[in-house]
Amino acid sequence: MYKKGTNMGSTEIIDLSSDDESEKVIPTAVIVKPEPGLVLDVNQEKLTCKDQLGNWNGSRIRSVRQNSEKNIFSNSPRTGQVANQGLPPADDSDISYASPICAAPVTRQFWKAGNYNDGPASKKVTIQNAKNYLHVHPMFLHSNATSHKWAFGAIAELLDNAIDEIKNGATFVIVDKTLNPKDGSPALLIQDDGGGMDPEAMRHCMSFGFSDKKSTQAIGQYGNGFKTSTMRLGADVIVFSRHFNNGILTQSVGLLSYTFLVQQKLDRIVVPMVNYACNSSTGSLEILNGKDHFVTNLSLILRWSPYSSEEELLVQFNDIGYHGTKVIIYNLWLNDDGNLELDFDTDPEDIRIAGDVRKIDTIPAWREANEKHIAHQFHFSLRVYMSILYLQIPDNFQMFLRGMVVHPHNIANDLKYIEYILYKPQVGGTVEATVVTTVGFLKEAPRVIMHGFNVYHKNRLILPFWQVVNYVGNRGRGVVGILQADFVEPTHNKQDFEKTSLFQKLEARLKEMTWEYWDLHCRLLGYRENYPLPKGKQAELNRRSYSFDAKAANELRKRSIPSKSEQGSNNKRKIYESVDLQNSKKHAKEENVKGVGLSRNKQGITSASDQVVDQETLSLMEENQKLQTKCLESEKIQELLNLKVTNLRSKIEEAKGQHKLLLAKLQLLDVKDE
Repeated sequence: MYKKGTNMGSTEIIDLSSDDESEKVIPTAVIVKPEPGLVLDVNQEKLTCKDQLGNWNGSRIRSVRQNSEKNIFSNSPRTGQVANQGLPPADDSDISYASPICAAPVTRQFWKAGNYNDGPASKKVTIQNAKNYLHVHPMFLHSNATSHKWAFGAIAELLDNAIDEIKNGATFVIVDKTLNPKDGSPALLIQDDGGGMDPEAMRHCMSFGFSDKKSTQAIGQYGNGFKTSTMRLGADVIVFSRHFNNGILTQSVGLLSYTFLVQQKLDRIVVPMVNYACNSSTGSLEILNGKDHFVTNLSLILRWSPYSSEEELLVQFNDIGYHGTKVIIYNLWLNDDGNLELDFDTDPEDIRIAGDVRKIDTIPAWREANEKHIAHQFHFSLRVYMSILYLQIPDNFQMFLRGMVVHPHNIANDLKYIEYILYKPQVGGTVEATVVTTVGFLKEAPRVIMHGFNVYHKNRLILPFWQVVNYVGNRGRGVVGILQADFVEPTHNKQDFEKTSLFQKLEARLKEMTWEYWDLHCRLLGYRENYPLPKGKQAELNRRSYSFDAKAANELRKRSIPSKSEQGSNNKRKIYESVDLQNSKKHAKEENVKGVGLSRNKQGITSASDQVVDQETLSLMEENQKLQTKCLESEKIQELLNLKVTNLRSKIEEAKGQHKLLLAKLQLLDVKDE
């Protein structure tokens, strides 16, 4: 329980930013002056949750997820126009408030917002029981957020939290535009149906240095991502979370407001929070942590948040269900041109980086293909970036952006002439990991000049299209790779890796892969043989250079280059393309992009040994065709089984939702009978 303050003439709020991890943490009450212009009329707290929960069921969440036409959360109730939506009508004993519109931050540009006035006029917060007490200055909120140079990197941090909640039953995450009901300005909404947070977990989320993600597969681990990401996107964030455990339902509201701290000139970070518990015997919402704390924290939330009454706050829980979290970031930052950094208007189904459309320096005929490619689009299209952000996503989990499903995109499906290269990084003679790197040319090469490696860590994309080489001339163009490198640690912003010796070895090996792959395969795209091969590769290539008759060469080319119907298949089929690629290397010296000059012997004379090789090649191709047919049949069976699994999982989730609803109603009926 929170400590109860003794100074009733001042406002008490909870400092949640300076707890010592080495001991059991107890929030400390801090005293600041009451908010001016805020009128509170408090008689008693008598709020009910029975109707609010009774009107919710799993089908409502499904209907929200399937809505592809409208902005589902853009119409928040305004002051004096609070929709009931399952909440009981407020009686005369409820709390009433008159709250002015909260002030905007001093500057609306993120990179200029760090000038914090900490002069003599700043308010020194009085600390009760402040022995050995460490606090964090509000300026740290801004400086900490500067680790995110890229706004989409900050959004990815919040998506990671939703992905980590899959183990707690999360089935979706929503990213959308909403509106600040006080002034109508755009705000960013991120919501999931994970396990939610109880009051203690909410306090840890809003504090620094806490992380309860002990799983080795969890993406988040530092306990810092929420603060850095939200403060990078906007000056203020309000969080709503509901948690259900062991028959106890709690719901919490927390506010992290840089605007509040700057305007009030506080010398430490303070985060107002209010917590409720649903009393199953009476069906009412009970205020946690004491009435005095509740009133003072709620007054600050209503003064500095987008909502002017407690009813408006509670309405935000209506679409959360029994568990889940809703994050609303408002007072979004502006760019240097004075426009919102996040562009909600250019594409109604996307969120883009305003003014960040870069031109590609290439020949005019190829420019459009390059500018539309995913390797270019992800820089300023959130939909594209989200599609490649995770290597794999469970079938029962979906991401929604602006009301539309984001379909995962496997970059490996964009490649041709694929090879799989095994890499075993070592330290002191000990193998640290075994990594399989998928390398190939982009299907649009040589018209598309993008290149680089997509490096994932624990399923999360850290470095997209990382250019480990600066190509000279054409060497390296179009070579793209994909790998998961769990043996190196990402930086705190998850946009790079720590520059350890293992990472440096990885970078060096990827450079070698790029040059080796290019030197052995560039002739398949029609590039001339003007580049020296690595040591030992020339002899290897000579051993693989055989003469083929025209029939065998044409047949081989058909197998090596997939048809349009084959391009949509999954990675299993790439294995067979790789087998054919090994055969294509045998005549790489003779074959150019047009398929001319396939015979090394200009007179068309072939030796007996060459004819034997031709027969062996054709036999292998026939065997490949048989295996490929079996693979296609297996894929169809797998698709049917996956569909059945998805349907069964959906039915299980529906049954769980109904079970929870019936259990809650049964508990209420048992109490009434008693």
